Parts: sequence; C-alpha cells; structure tokens
Amino acid sequence: MEMAFRESWIRPPGSLNVVASVAYLNATPGNQSWPSGVIFRAPHSETIGEAAAIRYKIQRPRLICAMAWLSAASLMACLSSPAQAQSAASQSKTVAAQASTPTASEIIDRYVAVIGGRAAWEKIHSRTSLGRIQVPAMNLSGTVMVHEKAPNRTLLVVILSGAAFRQAFDGTVGWTDDPDTGLRVQTGAELAQVARDADFYHPLDLKKLYAKLVATGIESVNGKDTYVVEGTTAEGSVDKMYFDRGSGFVVRVIGQRYTNGAPSDFLEDLGDYREVDGVKVPFALEEKTAQSSFTIQIDEVHHNVDLADSEFAKPASE
Repeated sequence: MEMAFRESWIRPPGSLNVVASVAYLNATPGNQSWPSGVIFRAPHSETIGEAAAIRYKIQRPRLICAMAWLSAASLMACLSSPAQAQSAASQSKTVAAQASTPTASEIIDRYVAVIGGRAAWEKIHSRTSLGRIQVPAMNLSGTVMVHEKAPNRTLLVVILSGAAFRQAFDGTVGWTDDPDTGLRVQTGAELAQVARDADFYHPLDLKKLYAKLVATGIESVNGKDTYVVEGTTAEGSVDKMYFDRGSGFVVRVIGQRYTNGAPSDFLEDLGDYREVDGVKVPFALEEKTAQSSFTIQIDEVHHNVDLADSEFAKPASE
C-alpha cells in the first residue's frame, strides 16, 4: 500500500523552523527529540512495521499546495484504485450546464486574486509547514513537515510510530526514502508529476503547468456549488479542480498520481483557508482512495525562512 501527498495542496499550511526539522531528521530513528518551543504531537505506539506498510510521496499538496501548493504539492498516491476515485467523482452532482460557467481562465484568475494576488505571492520565496496526520482505519497518527523553496524545491517528511517517510525534489532529481523500500529515485511520469507539483508558485502558474484547461460546468461539493476545471497535463493525465462559486477557493481535486510508473486515483478535499503573510492557504486536507483515507491538519506556517539547497538533495546511497 502507498500513501502519497500532493505537496502542492499542502504547502501553504503548517510549518516548522529549520533548526528543529534538521535536528529531528538527524536524530536516531525512534529516539528523535524536538527543540523546545516547537509544536510536536507524538505518534501512537504502533510498531514501525505497521507504519512501514504505508509509504508517503509528495504533489502539490498540488500544495497546489498553492501551495502549489501541498505547490503543493501536496502533499502527498494513497492506498487507491481507479474505481474508488471514479466513484467519488460520480457522487458530485451536476447542477448546471456548461453554458453558465465562466471560462477556465476567468475562474483561475479569480482564484489567484482571492488567495492574495500575484504581487503578494511573489514576495514569498520559501515556506515551512508543520501539522498532524491521522489515518483512522489504521488507528495511526503522526506529524507532517513540508519545506518548500522557490522556484521548485520541496521536502516532505511524515513521522509515524517513530519511522520517517521522506520525499523531495531538488529542482532536477525526485526521490523518496522510507523504511519499507529505502532510497528510491523517481522517473518517468512520476518524476514529471513531482516536478510539476514542486513549482513554488503553482497557483500562479496553473495556466503554464497544464497543456489544456477547460471549464466543464457546475457541480455540488459538500453541499456547495463549484466551478469544475479539467486540466490536462503534457503526459495526458487529467486533474479535475473544483472552485467554490462563493469564495473562489479550490475545495476539491480529483486526479491520478504515479508510483513506480503505476497510476492510482485520488480525491482530495481542501478547506480551512487562512491568511498568512498576505496570502491564503488551506490548513485542512482530507484524501480518499479505494482502500483508505487520511486527514492532515496544519498547525503552523512560516514564510521566507532561510532554507539551504542541500536540504532537498538526495542522500548518498548507503
């Protein structure tokens, strides 16, 4: 099973200072300690073997993660199969015809404006986020840390039961490292997706990141009408982005992620947008797939933190 996060969508939220994160990652596994003053929620006492059953990889959120979020990407491919995501997508009820929908360009322009505007986003050059993750079906909880640096560097670390699951992109090389599979370099469609999600200004660059963007109509998400925009990547995969008609925020994303060349479908709901240093980012994420689901709640976000390029580099092979 795999759990991955689109950094693009997680990015904006939560944060951890650099000293604290480096101190933790350099500590002995299972015996890490955090510097005083840093928020930390200890994981449950499940064995590392149970935690290793789940592997994490970044996206993009899509902080977008506008993180791109998450640049995103989130983030973070999750316990999934195509059937589940397609079923979830079909549950969104179409409530209006395409003719009444603004163009994709107009929807995205409004989105950029409501999350703070281009000028405010371009004043930010790095971000650190710290939050909590819960996997109810497995009775697991832990911490999530995301470091991002313009133009396209990302690092995601998830701690569960004392085990660290890492994924990063250094501007050229994408890699993952976890107790289950060890150090692995990403290639092909998986690398292309990670690189796309790693764009620090993902929300501003949506029109560049997708080869084609089309507004397809209006659908209901959690009781609210949303404009649906389908984005087709250069590789041919399609992401469906749902923009709340009232707020303009992205509140849902349905798409595919690649792991070892194999695609898997996911559905992500985003919410709890908050303003941090003049830009608005989601602090809550819920992801659902065929096999499981997880939630992430961001606790802190810090911008323009000094992050060394070496933080994102692939470790030397053991």
